[in-house]
Amino acid sequence: MDRTLFGDNQFFGVNHMSEEKGRAQAMRFQNIKAVIEVLESAYAVGIRTFMCTTHERMAEVCDHFRANRERYPDYRFYPCLPYAHKYANAAAELGIIEAVRSFLPSENAASALLRGGIALASKDIEALAELLIDAELKMFRGLTIPVVFLQNVATDFLLGLGFDEAFRIFAHCVRTRYGAEPGFITMNAPALLRKLNALGLEQPIICTNINKIGFRMSGEPAAYDDLMRGGRCRLIAMSVFASGSLRPEEAIEYVCSYTSIESIVFGASSRQNIIQTKQLIDRYTVSNSHETTR
Repeated sequence: MDRTLFGDNQFFGVNHMSEEKGRAQAMRFQNIKAVIEVLESAYAVGIRTFMCTTHERMAEVCDHFRANRERYPDYRFYPCLPYAHKYANAAAELGIIEAVRSFLPSENAASALLRGGIALASKDIEALAELLIDAELKMFRGLTIPVVFLQNVATDFLLGLGFDEAFRIFAHCVRTRYGAEPGFITMNAPALLRKLNALGLEQPIICTNINKIGFRMSGEPAAYDDLMRGGRCRLIAMSVFASGSLRPEEAIEYVCSYTSIESIVFGASSRQNIIQTKQLIDRYTVSNSHETTR
């Protein structure tokens, strides 16, 4: 994985500290051209990986990158699924069964619907999961997707239910059907890692909140410290700025002090902030690597 990953929260008005700022960002990025301009700014400073949800508007972004492959020959997407809001809205409107059917792949629709019906009738969760993952990833066809993530809303729901087998099903499907690595986004990384290891998933890719003040980090601080020093998983740090509560330099210096953190994902809506963050990550990554080798 690259050291620096670019996220998409800002494009859909997600701001954990300010609803007003979130609304303003959502309005700004209603035009897909504004989204592409920000992604191109990130690409210009060397950020080659876009970690994004499967929001329906991402299909337009994918179309752009497919149509302009020669401009972005080394660009990668890290899809994060499912986009829970669309399932919740569909379930409220159509009911759970019809909502699931509505998201099945459209190619060979009769076959897909039949398979979906069989899966639902027999409670064949694995077959149904494959269908839904196929549907979610359809927009990324022809693009490079080395890692596919299970969103935290699903990861932590399954973790709370104790349905650990779902993690194995997801990992198996992603590896066998897409040749990609499975990743897991969570708000409780220590608890998730124990479950994944018990399933035989060694060195899993885990994306979780990591920041100096413990903002939105569930679990004991000591458990996180052990996680970040232990090297038992491939860590991606998110929410490193604690939604604006930390100064950029302070935030990045803290995260980079843990050399076991493999990647850092952040979102930004201006070229200046993208450049500043990328430079800080590069600077403290180099500085800490020198410290480690002394």
